[in-house]
Amino acid sequence: MSKNQNKTNAYSFFNCIEKNFDKAARFLSIEKGLLEQIKACNAVYRIHFPVKIGKEIKVIEAYRVQHSHHKLPCKGGIRYSIKVNQDEVMTLAALMTYKCAIVDVPFGGAKGGIKIDPQTISVEDIEKITRRYTSELIKKNFIGPGIDVPAPDYGTGEREMSWIFDTFLSLRSGEVDALACVTGKPISQGGVRGRKEATGLGVFYGIRELCHIKEEMSSVHLDIGLVGKKIIIQGLGNVGYHAAYFFHKAGAIIIALAEREGAIYNEKGLNVSKVFLHLKNTGSILNFPEAKNIENTEKALELECDILIPAALENVIHKNNANRIKAKIIGEAANGPITPEADEILEKKGVIIIPDIYLNAGGVTVSYFEWLKNLSHVRYGRMEKKFNENMNAELLQVIETVCKKKILSEEKKIILRGPREIDLIRSGLEDTMINGFHKIRDLKKSSKIGNLRTAAFVLAINKIIDSYEKLGIFP
Repeated sequence: MSKNQNKTNAYSFFNCIEKNFDKAARFLSIEKGLLEQIKACNAVYRIHFPVKIGKEIKVIEAYRVQHSHHKLPCKGGIRYSIKVNQDEVMTLAALMTYKCAIVDVPFGGAKGGIKIDPQTISVEDIEKITRRYTSELIKKNFIGPGIDVPAPDYGTGEREMSWIFDTFLSLRSGEVDALACVTGKPISQGGVRGRKEATGLGVFYGIRELCHIKEEMSSVHLDIGLVGKKIIIQGLGNVGYHAAYFFHKAGAIIIALAEREGAIYNEKGLNVSKVFLHLKNTGSILNFPEAKNIENTEKALELECDILIPAALENVIHKNNANRIKAKIIGEAANGPITPEADEILEKKGVIIIPDIYLNAGGVTVSYFEWLKNLSHVRYGRMEKKFNENMNAELLQVIETVCKKKILSEEKKIILRGPREIDLIRSGLEDTMINGFHKIRDLKKSSKIGNLRTAAFVLAINKIIDSYEKLGIFP
């Protein structure tokens, strides 16, 4: 892809968000100037710094964007990609603001990016770049537990977050809450269990909640529940894989999986774990023994199915292919996978779209839990686990005495067990996703808004306005 094409795509993505925002603004009696303030990015930090890679000195281009300060700290991932540019980072920062507002996570939106291809750079050089980038953020006060808290994104993970934390700690010695300067860290460095699968699990919870509502399922002529639902997932990265895993476990049938090089299809269903093992061994999902290859990955989106989950790139469903989409429900696990033109076509067809600004908020929700853990300096479950186990044991003893019957030892273990950190994290995530969905749906019905996306934007804008009013910023 050329630089100009990349720029055009980035502007297209940014325009998609603006169009959806403007659509929602029609349902609000809010002064235009206030809406413009919410849309605008508050701070954009563009950095160029030199790093010695091999025998050469390379100038690295990087960004950190803080979209909104209506809540602090700001929060958002850092991506490493050769396609990183200012418009993309600004757009993703704006999305973070709206996501956080919808799921009641008290952060302003932010995003970061470094324009490198991590596949072509050594681990030592990636570490150099990460540490230098962190030091640049510290210089301008663009990182800190109460200022701006990065997280993993495309091309980054626990390793990079641990380098960021270590660099911050070395330059801000004695900072008692230093652990909370970044989330998505390894468990040994204050990370939280369940962070890796959080976005994919959040996608599962959100779609499952829709599928439990009879009225919604009747509108698309489907039975309630997930069992037997035919699902297609585009993208088998962290989000797509975990979403596929949880749907498969719940009894749904994953009939197709699509990646950049092509797609695989089996009408009777694919075993997600086996496909992932095949991908690790061969470097591709193609030629999986129990499936048929589809050369054009975009064609996989057009197959007959109940639920389509784009979990990879933006703008994969557009005006040229929207009419050929046969899914009854689309869950946007990726950011901006449907263009506004395609949105209108799909809405006329009666397709239910669960929007990205709600559906993929699982990652930031669990990042919030990690941030709270780091600030409290106490592991989740440490205070109450043994107390709950003791209470359960006493209750069990009473039941056995009253019923005059002994409970089997295997069943006893399940009943007696107190909550572990991962149990509490998943419980909090599930509750957040369920509540968020019903707030959007209730607003859609009460305000007679045509779709869940517009309702989600209306909900987000209202919450941001409310925050500004409480701060006394707006008259």
